[in-house]
Amino acid sequence: MNSYPDPQAHADAEPAPIVYEQPLNERMRTFLRLEFLYTQASYHSEFPNPWSSRAAVASLLEILAITARGDSRSEVLKELERNVNVLKEYQSKTGVDPGRLKSVMSNLLKLRSDLSTIGGNYMGPLRDSEFLSAIKHRSAIPGGTCDFDLPDYSFWLNRPAEVRAAEFAGWLALIRPLCDSIVELLWLTRQNAKRKSEVAGGGIFQLQFDRENPCQLVRVTLPCDTELFPEISGSQHRCTIRFLNWLDATSRPVHVEVDVPFFLTCCA
Repeated sequence: MNSYPDPQAHADAEPAPIVYEQPLNERMRTFLRLEFLYTQASYHSEFPNPWSSRAAVASLLEILAITARGDSRSEVLKELERNVNVLKEYQSKTGVDPGRLKSVMSNLLKLRSDLSTIGGNYMGPLRDSEFLSAIKHRSAIPGGTCDFDLPDYSFWLNRPAEVRAAEFAGWLALIRPLCDSIVELLWLTRQNAKRKSEVAGGGIFQLQFDRENPCQLVRVTLPCDTELFPEISGSQHRCTIRFLNWLDATSRPVHVEVDVPFFLTCCA
């Protein structure tokens, strides 16, 4: 997931670097997609206009589609348990901030408890909703959610903003235990890795990972004013990063053959 510029950031603030992320296993791909959609749904739900409500509902429906493919809840519970056990080992190590460790562990334990409590059918009310199902069905058709296609959706979008916000908040609350857990797990994954300065000779950088400690996520950080972006491919054991030059929206990016300095983070 890219770190997009914050549209509400102060104009005089120093622009943040751009971070490109590449998941290296299916679980990490699923987690990153759910994090992206949850962030998008939460962002648009804050705005009162009907177009933002449409975007929020579209993100919610995509979350439902992803979670219908497998047991995401069990996967997240396993990861929460694994991280709790890892943090317990740090309790006996020197140089660890006990207050910070206690705070992180407390948060993980609460997330685990909340996710366990909701049960396996927590998505039931959303999946059984005829209103949301109709929107989902029509969304597969280009322009299929127009006012004349879904008059009930049009009616809902024209209801007072506070009414729409309250109803959407109720839907979002059903997926919050799962998505909040994923956000926290990804935060830990990113925080537990160290960023290193690297150079891609001739615009290409290759690396192999330790088979005993495979990598889950690769992060490439570049300055925001660069005309380059990375194309990352690989698996848990090896990875290739190619840097391409952006020309414009009508031209294909071209591979650069100069040395490219960048920051690399490999998250296990």
